[in-house]
Amino acid sequence: MDSRRMGRDLDKVLLSAEQIDQRLGEMAAAIDADYAGRELLLVGVLKGAVMVMADLSRKLSLDARMDWMAVSSYGSGTKSSGVVRIIKDLDTDLTGRHVLIVEDIVDSGLTLSWLVANLRSRGPASVEIAALLRKPSEAKVHVDVRYCGFDIPGEFVVGYGLDYDERYRSLPFVGTLAPHVYA
Repeated sequence: MDSRRMGRDLDKVLLSAEQIDQRLGEMAAAIDADYAGRELLLVGVLKGAVMVMADLSRKLSLDARMDWMAVSSYGSGTKSSGVVRIIKDLDTDLTGRHVLIVEDIVDSGLTLSWLVANLRSRGPASVEIAALLRKPSEAKVHVDVRYCGFDIPGEFVVGYGLDYDERYRSLPFVGTLAPHVYA
């Protein structure tokens, strides 16, 4: 799906596919430098991080391992409550490993702060975060995002893995929806 096929559903494109691709390359270079000589485990958070994880991992020079988690944050509509439950846990033992959580977006930080604490309790050597997007205006708790793609306004965004009602994930860009879609 592209912006033309979205028709009236698309309000505007915030980040183009080219901007995302370039920034992921820059993030990958920083990750390669920081983890040189160390084994890295990328932990993707389903479902939103699929695109970010795939493209970021392909840009890395180091041979990182991958695993996935799915968590559910109870809340209403487009807001998270921070009350989290694990839907799919990791298959990998984290003891002594360098872990990089890969996220699509950091909104309130509530779910991600819970996830960081959960993973740190499993005995890894380190836990850091890489996120394509961060909404500073929406933060309810501070989460240290070591590798951040873009800070964006507090608007509801879709594309590049982000969805509204399981739609729009496959867009190659990040955009905002017209209000009539979710009103």
